[in-house]
Amino acid sequence: MRAALWLLALFGVAVAIALFAGNNQGTVTLFWPPYRVDLSLNLVLLLLFAAFVFLHAALGALAALFDLPRQALRWRSQQKERAMHAFLLESIAHMLAGRFIRARKAAEGALAQEKSLAAGAEPLAAAGRVRTLAHLLVAESAQALQDKPARDEHLQLALQQAAERDAQEMQEGALMRAARWSLDDHEPHAAMAWLKDLPQGAARRTLALRMKLKAARLARHTGEALETARLLAKHRAFSPGAAQSIVRGLAVDLLNGAHDEAQLRRAWASLEPAERLMPELAIHAAQRLVTLGGDAQTGRDWLLPVWEQQAGLGDGLKVRLVQALEGGLDSIDAAWLARLEAAARANPRDASLQYLAGMACMKRQLWGKAQQLLTQAAMALQDAKLYRNAWRALATLADARGDAVMAAQAWKRAAGD
Repeated sequence: MRAALWLLALFGVAVAIALFAGNNQGTVTLFWPPYRVDLSLNLVLLLLFAAFVFLHAALGALAALFDLPRQALRWRSQQKERAMHAFLLESIAHMLAGRFIRARKAAEGALAQEKSLAAGAEPLAAAGRVRTLAHLLVAESAQALQDKPARDEHLQLALQQAAERDAQEMQEGALMRAARWSLDDHEPHAAMAWLKDLPQGAARRTLALRMKLKAARLARHTGEALETARLLAKHRAFSPGAAQSIVRGLAVDLLNGAHDEAQLRRAWASLEPAERLMPELAIHAAQRLVTLGGDAQTGRDWLLPVWEQQAGLGDGLKVRLVQALEGGLDSIDAAWLARLEAAARANPRDASLQYLAGMACMKRQLWGKAQQLLTQAAMALQDAKLYRNAWRALATLADARGDAVMAAQAWKRAAGD
């Protein structure tokens, strides 16, 4: 369609020229005494057009001639810029291939080319970013070669260049690389210092949080590590199972770091509600409280949500729950005794529940009921420790009744014979 329109326009111009020039009788007379020159108007117009074209071409040729030095300078700058980019690509390729010496030399070559460009009439537009990237490549190579003085020197130069207006987005990358190098050198405090210099948005990225978690764990800052692990779990940086395992492990470390009852209470209160419902954490906290000589009733309060879901616990966790509750049976109240007896009645085949209820009755001096429950539990207990404890308790009850034969048999079984 466009070609047809152009063709029609050309025909129209041709017709207009033919109509104007075909019957044009106009003349142009030039007087140069004593001469007179008569020229056709069409010829004069043609000569004027030819003169315009010639003058335009001559001016273009002169402009191109005078522009040759600038074109030559631009060509040389382009060659240097291409060489600089080639050096950067070569450095990255050598870095990925593990040729760190070659990568370092290539990055230094890029810096030399950029320096020569900066001295020219047309400096590079992204000079700050190029210098920052080249310095980081040199520093990365020096880190791999264990050349720490060179690494620190080029890192500082990279940070200085990143402070310029055209390279500020490179600063975050330089700080993250510095934190990674500190972690590689097992310097967690230095890594955390680098990460603190990150802007708030960059500090909450998954990569930065992963490094912060590792640094906090190496520095044994358990509280900070736990908070970072929670953020990573919210960002879905780990699978649900892995996130729960990491948070649980850090929470256990936090509880283990408490050296008295007050510290343990503060550590327990700092956990999130979902974490306090984890059976492993609640059991560990209650056992830790008993170890520190704390109030057993508080430990039972921590264990109450776990006890309510004890039917769904595995055998190992159920044994740990029984052991945790057993440690505070001396001060057990009537409400808890009723819970234990109700659970034992509801699950007569669960030997661990029969054992716990029997030990609770023994502490409350309910000898007959204790004898019945412990005898039933001792025959089916799979855990060696609970098995021995059950037979020791039965031996004690037999001694109290004066039944020496029964006591001897119970002691013998407790000894594992």
